[in-house]
Amino acid sequence: MRTIDWVDGAVEIIDQTALPAELRVLRLTTVEELIAAIQRLAVRGAPALGVAGAFGVALAARRHAGDPGRLSQVVREIASARPTAVNLARQAQRTAARLPSGFAAVLNEACLVRDEEIAASEAMAARGADLVSDLCGDRPRMLTHCNTGALAAVAGGTALGVVLELHRRGRLREVIASETRPLLQGARLTAWELGNAGVAFRVAVDGAGPFLMARGEIDAVIVGADRICANGDTVNKIGTYAHALGAQRAGIPFLVVAPESTIDNATPDGTAVQIEDRRADEVVAGLPAVNPAFDVTPHELITAIVTDRRVIRPPVSTAESDTR
Repeated sequence: MRTIDWVDGAVEIIDQTALPAELRVLRLTTVEELIAAIQRLAVRGAPALGVAGAFGVALAARRHAGDPGRLSQVVREIASARPTAVNLARQAQRTAARLPSGFAAVLNEACLVRDEEIAASEAMAARGADLVSDLCGDRPRMLTHCNTGALAAVAGGTALGVVLELHRRGRLREVIASETRPLLQGARLTAWELGNAGVAFRVAVDGAGPFLMARGEIDAVIVGADRICANGDTVNKIGTYAHALGAQRAGIPFLVVAPESTIDNATPDGTAVQIEDRRADEVVAGLPAVNPAFDVTPHELITAIVTDRRVIRPPVSTAESDTR
């Protein structure tokens, strides 16, 4: 099933906090329920968050029809539910532009956002698999961080979609899934998706990645993105930057896979991005902690960015057309 969808007048999501122990589907009928699901990471991943934002506006349009002031406030609340991933605000605002035309037009736009992300996953999988084969040859060993599969992207996936396409082609040896502290999206979610797909994988602690690269056990690193800045700097789950440094030192490709909807040309570089800091109790109980949810990988460390339309090779601006 899809990670998130509109079903009989409500938003249905796979509750990612329950995996892998339970495949639980939540039915969200109010904006408040949707925002709470976003903030507690029941739905997460940049493309899926964009779809959540769009469907959230549809929920608002149905409930607050005839109250433009309240609608505007609710749209702002949806768009700011998580500040770092650009897709959430962008797709909420895109869908909100249809509010003057009524609920049906808003829902149609939200469904279009969903369908575009599904199509983008298919395109990224093919283009990314071709690039990996060009760069790494046959049957590479690949490290991925966090979760970038169907759970993060409605269906298919971004970086993990490329991995799964390589597996379908018989051109993948193994995946190392970094556990992704502190909430274990790699060990819980990516491992669950890889296992279901029959892909050979092992889980590694986050800090092991650079050493495995140095030891020659990784042929390429492939990750997703929550925001790609105009200069190619990429914001992704905390721990990504360390893997990028390890890849540079080991001389192996570091690839980012994300749809065009994740590119934010209004943000010049990574220093301009608001990084979400989450609660200390996600890290440790009873002690002070610093808990940034994301980090910034400078464009100089990125071999290529694969989108649904092109391959970008930093430092070329993301605004320019740069196809392989």
